[in-house]
Amino acid sequence: MSALAGLRVLDLSTGIAGPLVGMVFGDFGADVVKIDAPVPDPAWGRPGYAVWNRNKRSVLVDPGRPADLEWLAAAARGADVCILGHGSRLADWGPSVEAAALANAGLVVVHLPAYLPGSTPWSGGESNGLLAAAGGQSARQASVTGGPVESISPHLLYIHGIWAAACAVSALVERTVSGRGQVVTVSGVQAVLEATVNALSADPSLPDTPTTVGPAGRHPTYRLFECADGAWISVGALGPKFEGNLLRALGLDAVLTDPRIDGVTARMSLPDNLPWCNALIEAAFAARPRAELVELITGLGIPCGPVSSRDEWFDSEQVRAIGMHLEIEDPLRGRVEMPGVPIVLTASPGSVTRPAPRPGEHDGIEPWPARPTADPERPPRYVPGPLAGFRVVNMGTFVASPYAGLLLSELGADVIKVEPCTGDPFRVSGYTFNRGMRSVAVDLSSPDGRSVLHRIAATCDVVMDAMRPGVAAKLGFDYDSLVLHRPDIITLSLSAYGEGGPVSARPGVDMVIQAESGMMSCWGGDDTPIANTIAINDVATAALSVLACVTALHHRQVTGVGQRTWDSLAATSVLLQMEDVVRYPGREPAPVGRQDLRGLHPLRCHYEALDGWIYVDVPRDDHRAVDRMRDVGLLGVADGPDALRDAVAGSSVDAALALLARAGVPATRVRPVSEVLRDPRLLEAEAFHIRRSDDGRPFMMTGRYADFSRTQRRGPMVPPGTGEHSRAVLAEAGLDETEIDAVLADGVVLQGTTIRHELPISYR
Repeated sequence: MSALAGLRVLDLSTGIAGPLVGMVFGDFGADVVKIDAPVPDPAWGRPGYAVWNRNKRSVLVDPGRPADLEWLAAAARGADVCILGHGSRLADWGPSVEAAALANAGLVVVHLPAYLPGSTPWSGGESNGLLAAAGGQSARQASVTGGPVESISPHLLYIHGIWAAACAVSALVERTVSGRGQVVTVSGVQAVLEATVNALSADPSLPDTPTTVGPAGRHPTYRLFECADGAWISVGALGPKFEGNLLRALGLDAVLTDPRIDGVTARMSLPDNLPWCNALIEAAFAARPRAELVELITGLGIPCGPVSSRDEWFDSEQVRAIGMHLEIEDPLRGRVEMPGVPIVLTASPGSVTRPAPRPGEHDGIEPWPARPTADPERPPRYVPGPLAGFRVVNMGTFVASPYAGLLLSELGADVIKVEPCTGDPFRVSGYTFNRGMRSVAVDLSSPDGRSVLHRIAATCDVVMDAMRPGVAAKLGFDYDSLVLHRPDIITLSLSAYGEGGPVSARPGVDMVIQAESGMMSCWGGDDTPIANTIAINDVATAALSVLACVTALHHRQVTGVGQRTWDSLAATSVLLQMEDVVRYPGREPAPVGRQDLRGLHPLRCHYEALDGWIYVDVPRDDHRAVDRMRDVGLLGVADGPDALRDAVAGSSVDAALALLARAGVPATRVRPVSEVLRDPRLLEAEAFHIRRSDDGRPFMMTGRYADFSRTQRRGPMVPPGTGEHSRAVLAEAGLDETEIDAVLADGVVLQGTTIRHELPISYR
């Protein structure tokens, strides 16, 4: 059976992020009932609606009809999960519905405010563009001319839904222990934290990172290159080993020996070094055809790949092999092609069995029977995080897998980072991604080292790896090996391309997957391909990895059965383009961008004022917005929306925003990262934590990623030093002092010290 079968979900959300939470539950077997109101969901009619609302039933509830509210109150008494989207409250449906939900002690309420709970700096609801502008993301995107850049897809809203779903399921895992529900709040700001964790780990007293570095980004060897034949290649040379090997292979040893670099490849990304490093490396690529470069770089073990279109990627044999291209008959839309389920649970898989319903399609169904009330003799459980008491081994390196470990730690799990005795090769640049975990440094190439890992794994609920398919089995860390040491173990394997398909065994990284999946070509349009400054596939896969773990944990808590799970950057890349790749007869064309894209529509666009930038996002169904802007004098009588650029250009940011507010038009200031970090409302909400480097300089790091009404973890997380916790973890795994001393003396395990706390040079 599917992992969440038997759960009942009341979806009171609209738009994108909230419905995505419901989609996740429906994909894994929950009975999801979408409540539609007489006013249609703003997303109705959008191509993505077919994806975001699949596997659901729909009941139309009119707040003005007592019988409808009585039905909804009964459904709330019987639900396990209630999803509330931006700006919505249970009280909005009347006191009877709110009272019914409050009486359901096992109910997990998931709230997704558009910005912060009770505080949004624009009128209206969720908006990817407004969130990116207010959260610093659009101003941080690499560009040619500078200024904010519009994303081609609503990535922040997708991440908002994915991460909120992971948090909701983790609350259900906790409910299997306590018997009680709680309120889970994941705000739009917290979605920004999850997505832009690297950019938002900064010193706000320093100047903001320059963005006029071109569409390829700011890393000289982890980026796009145009080859001699005019073709484009994306290269994933990240970390000192790969960066140095690539430079030497290209005959650029002089870069490494230059005193400005002095062998420290991270220094290539410093503002003073980036221009001359880029010029030398770009020239080396421009001198050779792509095929020759692919052969050279692949031979070095460095991921690389061509820039392709999103349709080529969606139709590729690889995407189909990992189940991310499926077709379903839809009575309203015809034959619909859409992304599949991006995480694979082998014992309790997800599936897509039902198209998105039409509003009110299932009117007349009986509400669920009421759930039993909580045992009054059993006191509520207050623990630091819904996953408190669960232990995870994280064997991943670089970004996606370690970041999943951070997120699991944020949810309260005890996460043990198992890494080589030389440390994760991306440790310095990846400082922010490794927080919250304990570290054990083990030589896994030796039999004794593998034996140590097996003993640690026997004390854990989940073991995560980030190896190519088949590698874990060769080393003895796969599910079949680990289940011998713990019968109910859960394993998660994160790879670049997934299991199955012609390129499954290839190494891959976010920068290469962005290119191959069409993300870069569709954003660049007829101009140069554009790389997302966010490590978008990495950060989203981290959240999906957490979702896979907690979904499998919930299934195990209910059935006692562990299982093998897996996910991939490739699957994530399809999911993050879900509205763009969905197909059915007569759908509108998917959007295509261009260099330094300010917006896809005059009413959904960045505009420059006298003293900064603003972003305007008029809802698609608001047909009187231009008239209202004329009424307040922002536009002339005969002006259309295209004239908004000139109107804003002659005004200050504050004056333009005041007029737009009077016209009821959603708009906000575009903020650089430094301004976001200094926002007192965000500091009060613990969006950021202040840290201090070893030299005494303060810097900021992302803070609280979610809020739980009963099981909140608190305080900043710090990264461990390599092997800092080796002795303690080995003792917890049952090794006595003699055994611990022996493996340390033999060099099988390293006992390290604390990490050097220093804000790293940003690699993107």
